[in-house]
Amino acid sequence: MTVRIQREPFDPAAEVKALIGRRTDIGAVVTFTGICRGADDGKPVAAMTLEHYPGMAEAEIERHVVEAQARWPLMGVTVIHRHGRMVPGDDIVLVVTMSSHRGDAFAAAEFLMDYLKTRAPFWKKEEGPEEAGWVTAKADDDAAAARWAAAGTATGSQD
Repeated sequence: MTVRIQREPFDPAAEVKALIGRRTDIGAVVTFTGICRGADDGKPVAAMTLEHYPGMAEAEIERHVVEAQARWPLMGVTVIHRHGRMVPGDDIVLVVTMSSHRGDAFAAAEFLMDYLKTRAPFWKKEEGPEEAGWVTAKADDDAAAARWAAAGTATGSQD
């Protein structure tokens, strides 16, 4: 498991390569890269700033990675989340999951992203051309995350 919170940009391809290494027992690698958008709900975004509580944020993300590993037979996980000021087009977050089967890798990546989007201890401020403001949680994101509480543990996929 790799969990990092950093200010610096990351290279998704290099992170995947580092996670896979020379292994030949992997059947699926799923990656998700979240990118800073230039608009949110139709309003232009000039930049966004992410703040976190150092130490607590890493521990919370690690706790959810451990939960993902308990739910699905994962062979590796990397989560990188940036903090600081970013502009549209900048990478914000990377989630990489590896498993023998694609279903497990996809489910684990989606589970982790739903958690990061709704419950990870980050605060997001968006800057528009005329104003800036803190972003509040969206009901759709909360509903996506809530389904995992009802889902329980996965049984594994055979694809």
